[in-house]
Amino acid sequence: MIDSSTEPLPWPPAPIRTARLLLREPEARDRAAIVELFTSPEVGTYIGGARPREEFEQQLPEVPQGRPGLLVVELDGAMIGVVTLDPHDSDRLAHLHPGGGARELGYLFLPHAWGRGYATEACAAALEWLAAALPGTPVALTTQTANTASLRVAARLGFTEVDRFEQYGARQWLGVRLPG
Repeated sequence: MIDSSTEPLPWPPAPIRTARLLLREPEARDRAAIVELFTSPEVGTYIGGARPREEFEQQLPEVPQGRPGLLVVELDGAMIGVVTLDPHDSDRLAHLHPGGGARELGYLFLPHAWGRGYATEACAAALEWLAAALPGTPVALTTQTANTASLRVAARLGFTEVDRFEQYGARQWLGVRLPG
């Protein structure tokens, strides 16, 4: 087993295909959809609110790529969301994985893509890739307890609750998916 705390994430991966989706590194053509995603009031409901559009557009590079851990989710040639596999730096998992090196799964989808199983499908593919790239890596997922759709995705993906806590003015749920 690899000690994932010392192994860098091999990035970018080759495009990951599922039955309906393609997960890939962001490209210049994704910029408008990325802006829409991060400035959408609906998307921002459980993540602290939408980002101000003008400010976000100024900060986002013309070609939004080169961020290890960020995959665009594409359906029929168009971006519908993102999946992230970022380092998890909280000490909340230390008792489960004392060596560190956990990753945190995140995902955001445009509202027109909600309720169709895309989040579960894309996240399952990203988790499968991560398990092959960094075997033995535990994965965390945090969401607001009020986000029942996200809690259902977490359950379908095999995450188990390890903690609830207050952060960002809301009750949070922390789940983990251990290797093996």
